[in-house]
Amino acid sequence: MKSGADRGDLALLLKALAFAAHKHRDQRRKDAEASPYINHPIALADVLVNAFGSKIARIVAEVTDDKALPKAVRKRLQIEHAASLSREAKLVKLADKVCNLRDVSDHPPAHWDSQRRREYFDWARRVVDGVRGAHPGLEKAFDAAYARRPA
Repeated sequence: MKSGADRGDLALLLKALAFAAHKHRDQRRKDAEASPYINHPIALADVLVNAFGSKIARIVAEVTDDKALPKAVRKRLQIEHAASLSREAKLVKLADKVCNLRDVSDHPPAHWDSQRRREYFDWARRVVDGVRGAHPGLEKAFDAAYARRPA
């Protein structure tokens, strides 16, 4: 039987998943199958659970882009702000980039040619360069995903 703390952690995780599913209910990934976007936050949580469990919900806001800004600005700000993130946010950022590179490698967006995928890999690496030192295991996972960069 789970302890009260374990049940509380599980309840918080389920609440966060339900919230994410509701917020992303109409979004699709850019892959050819247009898979449900909710798969991404679930994969991200799966990567993070071994790093710091239920603290995920507390720091998501720190790594969430301001969608009111143009995409190019959001991408630039991710690079610029990476080094100043909290350690926990750096872990989220690392896990996010690991999942994204795996997705782009295994299920690339339908309209992204090799050049566009390489550009994404290189941008993700610049973001991750700003958070290095936060977690060697996640950095190793990122480097393994980056090694799959399209030629």
